[in-house]
Amino acid sequence: MALEHLRRGETDLAEKCFARLHEIAPDDVQALRFLADRHYDRSDHLQAIRLLLDADRVKPADPAILAQLGSAQLGAGDFAAAAISLESVLAQKPEAFVVRLQLGIALEQLGRAHEALLAYFTAIRTAQLRGRWLDDATTAPAMRGVVKYAMNYSQEGRKRLFDEVLEPLRQRYGRSELARVEHCLAIYLGEQPRSIPDQRQKPKFLYFPDIPSQPFYPRERFPWLGALEAATDSVREELRAVLSSARQMEPFLGVQTPEETREMLRSSNDRAAAWDAYFFYRHGERYDAHCAACPRTTSLLDSLPLVRIRDHAPEALFSVLSPGTHILPHTGVTNTRLVTHLPLIVPADCALRVGGGVHIWREGRCVTFDDTFEHEAWNRSGDIRIVLILDSWNPDLSEVERLAVTDLVEAIGDFSQAGESVPESRTPIQPNRFA
Repeated sequence: MALEHLRRGETDLAEKCFARLHEIAPDDVQALRFLADRHYDRSDHLQAIRLLLDADRVKPADPAILAQLGSAQLGAGDFAAAAISLESVLAQKPEAFVVRLQLGIALEQLGRAHEALLAYFTAIRTAQLRGRWLDDATTAPAMRGVVKYAMNYSQEGRKRLFDEVLEPLRQRYGRSELARVEHCLAIYLGEQPRSIPDQRQKPKFLYFPDIPSQPFYPRERFPWLGALEAATDSVREELRAVLSSARQMEPFLGVQTPEETREMLRSSNDRAAAWDAYFFYRHGERYDAHCAACPRTTSLLDSLPLVRIRDHAPEALFSVLSPGTHILPHTGVTNTRLVTHLPLIVPADCALRVGGGVHIWREGRCVTFDDTFEHEAWNRSGDIRIVLILDSWNPDLSEVERLAVTDLVEAIGDFSQAGESVPESRTPIQPNRFA
């Protein structure tokens, strides 16, 4: 009878039936939850909590019950209990962005400001990855006020956090030396537009302004290229030893579904497209076994001015492109660092395109480019193509700016990692677009 009244929209009659059901069967979870919801709507939060605690006793650790309980505890002002209930939900359903938003409210009220910042930011990021909370149209009217508040809290909190990271460098070197870094941070936080002079350049993560935008960089900007090229034969000798042994390569793109692979790779023959890697460093992590197997290559890499940012860089590897494989157009994360290729094994009909300009690799001849420009590469031959890839600082950054970018990227990474119970995204949350 209760469900039939609900179907007809007769909420009051449904409540009477559920109340009678509760008298007959006190452990009926559906009745407990419905009645709790009605008490919540009347701001009788304490009675709602009592009913939901009974429901939790009957059906422990159910995320729907715990989410409802957390809302009631928030309404009653029991923020410590609400945090426990909401965290229990998120342990099972980390993608529940409304629950995480509520957790942010509870944590803020408890004075746990940094945890609240993480909760608010992650809630917004998770929602926006799913196309929600981008503007008024994608936000329920009842949620708009609290979503706006969470956005502002996230914006101010992150700005304060990252500003504190830069302060020691300001004190040491002066504010003027960090003017471009301040501009970079404002762009990252969405406070200023990117205004990139070359529209072919599309960094996914961090754009550093007020430096030249160019796809390829002239050799004279990198005085160490000569030493790298002079070592081509010894590096290639170690590469051939790797190829002839059972040492394991791994897909450069990591483990992906066939659909995800097709978004990045294509084959021009009847063989599956493959882009493999033998890493010396990846995301700043040293592959000790690989380094030990190639001591001369490793010694050379360690002598070069590679970017070194904890959990991010350097990135150095033998990049192996199988016959017929085409790496489809894509863009990199930041123009603060550049990519250098030392070609080691290059058959005919292989090339690299950056920003629309095509470069034909020549064995032993380096090329350096900004991978935030759209780029692609292909091997249309019947043999493998292998280059040594490494990243170095953009030479247009000063030493102070490199220190600042290092500290800033590490801080951004630490913040993202702390809230990383949802899929990683280096894209900042969208600015407040609400009316």
